[in-house]
Amino acid sequence: MHKPNAAILIWAALGLTAVLCLPWFAIPEGRSLWQAAAVPAEALGRSITPNPGADASAAIAARPWLWCAPLALLFALAGGFLPPSRAQGRWLSGVGACALLVLGLAAFILPQPALGWGAALALPSLLVLLAIGLARQGLFKSDVFVASVVLLCGAALGLFIGWPVLRMLVTAFLDDQGQLSGAAFAARLATDRVWGLECLVGPSRCGVAWNTLFLALLTAAGTTVLGTLMALLCERGSAAQRGGGRGSAVDRLLRVLGLLPIITPPFVVGLGLILLFGRAGIVNQALDWAFGIPPGRWFYGLPGLWLAQMFAFTPIAFMIMRGVVQGLSPTLEEAAQTLGADRGRTFRSVSLPLLKPGLANAFLVGFIESMADFGNPIVVGGQYSVLSTEIFFAIVGAQFDQGRAASLAWLLTLFALAVFVLQQAFLGRRSYTTLAGKGDGGLPLALPDGLRRLARTLVYPWLLFTLVIYGFALTAGMVRTWGRDYRFTLEHFRAAFEVQWGTSGLLWAGSAWNSLFTTVKLAAIAAPLTALLGLLIAFLVARVPFRGRRIFEFGALLSFAIPGTVLGVSYVLAFNVPPLELTGTGIIIVLCFLFRNLPVGVRAGTAAFKQIDASLDEASLMLRASSLTTLRRVLLPLLKPALVAALVYSFVRAMTTVSAVIFLVTAEYELSTTYIIGRIGNGDYGLALAYCTVLIVLMSLATWLIQRLVGERELGLR
Repeated sequence: MHKPNAAILIWAALGLTAVLCLPWFAIPEGRSLWQAAAVPAEALGRSITPNPGADASAAIAARPWLWCAPLALLFALAGGFLPPSRAQGRWLSGVGACALLVLGLAAFILPQPALGWGAALALPSLLVLLAIGLARQGLFKSDVFVASVVLLCGAALGLFIGWPVLRMLVTAFLDDQGQLSGAAFAARLATDRVWGLECLVGPSRCGVAWNTLFLALLTAAGTTVLGTLMALLCERGSAAQRGGGRGSAVDRLLRVLGLLPIITPPFVVGLGLILLFGRAGIVNQALDWAFGIPPGRWFYGLPGLWLAQMFAFTPIAFMIMRGVVQGLSPTLEEAAQTLGADRGRTFRSVSLPLLKPGLANAFLVGFIESMADFGNPIVVGGQYSVLSTEIFFAIVGAQFDQGRAASLAWLLTLFALAVFVLQQAFLGRRSYTTLAGKGDGGLPLALPDGLRRLARTLVYPWLLFTLVIYGFALTAGMVRTWGRDYRFTLEHFRAAFEVQWGTSGLLWAGSAWNSLFTTVKLAAIAAPLTALLGLLIAFLVARVPFRGRRIFEFGALLSFAIPGTVLGVSYVLAFNVPPLELTGTGIIIVLCFLFRNLPVGVRAGTAAFKQIDASLDEASLMLRASSLTTLRRVLLPLLKPALVAALVYSFVRAMTTVSAVIFLVTAEYELSTTYIIGRIGNGDYGLALAYCTVLIVLMSLATWLIQRLVGERELGLR
């Protein structure tokens, strides 16, 4: 007599409990499945008030398809008592697939309220039961854990990345009556506001498409060149000539400044530049005092925006190129010099061609970051409009034109994908491998004299300028009024983060506490979820062969190719109406954090898995350990560097992001970045920069704490 399958019984019981005890639809008052189903059909699409007196027969008549949920779970519960075999697998997969198909089609086709907690727990239970059935039939190497993770992760990617993007693409082709119309899409884009070229023949402004494209190309080219020179100077400058030592103080300063944009809100640089070049900035005041030139707004627009993005995104290009430069093989360079080539020719013919993948990636990242940037354009853009701000005002402005926002998001996505395709064509099918597992003797080739002088001429002043900008940005929160009264004060910190002791206890009296607590709470929820999901997907991609793995990986990395502004618009369009009505809640912000930052966890996890010999997995499985036990006991301790990277990046990005969540915040769920933008709009730069200083300190402490809690990877002696 075989024992009942515990996993099947647990998941079926969980689903039944959710169906019978929790509301299937999102109704304010908790109701069971039957009371929730009895909502009159004419009440759909607006605020739902359940009818407490409805009986079971009225409920069944109102939503007959909901019978699929309890019946399927009851059948699955009975299937748990069958012997583990292909017959049991066919039973479970048939029951789960039929129920999910009926309930899914009903949710997206038939008019009904938004799904509630009952559906949120019952549907994943049915999905796991379907996965168990597929594993019983021999799929996924009969591994229940792998089958469950593939189906659950695939459903999450489809629901929270594929569906919002598809909804955004479709909305762009809807006219005012909600009908599909290519003419409506063309009419929204074929305007002078988007494609106008009047700036070439007169004082008028160009269209936002040309503005965005021109700015992105300038920023991508500038950050790639400057980031490459910084990387070459750091890795092949003075240290190489001294025999590979630790490098000079300037080299160490380069490494420190490379981390600043990660823990800095995206508009801190823009604020620092305003303090320097704005109407009340040091430069304008000096020109007025020395030459009588009245302060103007010359900085706001393309010059200030390009400079702000250069400061914000050059360190990212530097980090990308530094890793590529470190991977250059000294053996190849020594071989070229042995054949009579000098340092200049060796660099041009050997080193520079091997840098092409890094250059292409740095250019792509700079281009996408520039197009997705919202903080700097809203702070220093002035009258220079770009697509990210146009999309924002189309959603939150008086016009509230979702179709126009979706059409502009279409255009932004096409620009990003076009550059991605050009990058792949630029790299071609050539091999750029330089590390083949053999020893690489010798020191790195020192830079040619001319290139080293050029790098120092550009990089050293840039470092000094960066320190000045950050110095202004961090000290401006400690003066009374920038441009008029430079006396030291902590009034801005007190206004934002004042704490009082009242009759009822501790009182958080500062105006910024609410947004800070909300941001930390949501980021702390999203960071571990992002790291966990990223490592699970990396495990599937790197270790589990199954059909559709490439599509699965593409879906996981899709959110990186889509600018954050587009993802935010997609979430507004997809989750503002049933079946998943999440706008106005903290859940949608956590989901946006999770899936926006997911590619970093996937990439870090995939790279870490490729460093771990697959024989460790095989040895564990041969000792009859399950895939879950192998992942938890064998692989996870070896994945600590990837786990730390995913946790730190996801937490910091959740604390500082603005473009993806600017459409999702509400008065109840105000975030730190939106609060700071509001202060900037009111001209309260001191309080905004005081808040930024607190965020930088907080994120530095959080980074240190995550590293201490997770620990380092420990490897035993061989």
